[in-house]
Amino acid sequence: MTATKELSAVVIGASGGIGGAFADALNEEGSHARVWRFGRSLAGDAHLDLTDEASIEAAAARVAAGPAPSLILVATGILGEGERGPEKALRDLDPDWLARVFAINTIGPALVAKHFLPLLPRTGTPVFAALSARVGSISDNRLGGWHGYRASKSALNMLIRNFAIDAARRNDRAIVVGLHPGTVDTKLSEPFRGTVAPGKLFAPDRAALQLLDVIDALKPGDSGKCFAWDGAEIPA
Repeated sequence: MTATKELSAVVIGASGGIGGAFADALNEEGSHARVWRFGRSLAGDAHLDLTDEASIEAAAARVAAGPAPSLILVATGILGEGERGPEKALRDLDPDWLARVFAINTIGPALVAKHFLPLLPRTGTPVFAALSARVGSISDNRLGGWHGYRASKSALNMLIRNFAIDAARRNDRAIVVGLHPGTVDTKLSEPFRGTVAPGKLFAPDRAALQLLDVIDALKPGDSGKCFAWDGAEIPA
């Protein structure tokens, strides 16, 4: 990535497969003065729970002490939990599960944006990126199903567009995007790996590097959009 030695990078969800790989890759590149790691299963000052706004606010306060973040990555998401997986039919819809999916996939990243976007520098080309999904595209939906996951990612994509407009008021070169990592060999994808085409199941470290390459190629005009692991724009 472009050298930003006087600035920092932030990884939310660094205790997960992709998030941990992001943080490791950024540390190895050495392009930032500091790489902050936050996650639900991390202890102490590194703890951040998307369902606990106070923990998000506390993490942002730590980062605000400097150096300023030029890159903020929200590498979080939920598709299934325990015995519960994505809905396959209308009869599977459950209000508690829908609320849980939206809390993690939509509301959590929105609260991260609330507290972290104001920390982006007013100069340069800082980036705020959140993991989204191709299935969040309304125009690309031809299969249906996975109601809560699809809807929560669609809502996230709308918020990303909103946040891009807001960020541009402070810095017209700031970039806010959604990123689709493809199918990554993590716990999230474990129940569905059998349907993945050969060569399309990515190890977390490869997925992280692919997305960092996408981020490195972004321009201010890309803000508010969603991009796949190969750099292709995903339609709304």
